[in-house]
Amino acid sequence: AIRLDGDSAVRQAGLGEAIANAAGGIVTAEAQGAFDAALKLDPANAKANFYLAMGLAQEGRKAEAAAAWQKMLGQLAPDSPWRRAVQQALAETAEPPAAAGKPATGPDAGQVEAARQMAPQDRQAMIETMVASLDDRLKQNPRDEEGWMRLIRSYVVLGKADRARDALGRAVAVFGADSEQAKKFTAFAASLGVTATE
Repeated sequence: AIRLDGDSAVRQAGLGEAIANAAGGIVTAEAQGAFDAALKLDPANAKANFYLAMGLAQEGRKAEAAAAWQKMLGQLAPDSPWRRAVQQALAETAEPPAAAGKPATGPDAGQVEAARQMAPQDRQAMIETMVASLDDRLKQNPRDEEGWMRLIRSYVVLGKADRARDALGRAVAVFGADSEQAKKFTAFAASLGVTATE
């Protein structure tokens, strides 16, 4: 039963991450709900803890976010892959706001708040626009491994399995069917329930 609970926590945290990625990195109410569900099953789930702290930072509650990340650092194993992400997030939280004219890497507080307050259908439309933009960027710069995985996952979150399958096929074609990247894409898509068409 513990193992099943662990699997469920991993699934819930993965769902929350996919929703946040599809929303352009914004930890929406739906994403928060998935992360909260993951923590009920496994309070030590690093992914859920990390993203919930990110949600606090996006709301402008940077001191609370930093405290949550510091707590994570104290609990993570020395070789945990999350250590670097937490340290980077802490460094960014401590930095002053980006200078005028310098593009920020993520959505600003206004965009975050706008996304949180949108009606579900409006948020869905915003997410679809962001996903379409990512799709277009990959047509211009197709050798972006992370981008392809984000695109496949985003289409799954939107319930568009056919588009996810199409994205998988395009990603495999870019790198070659026998490439390590193609194997990675195929395994990643399979973990989301998407298989390439024969």
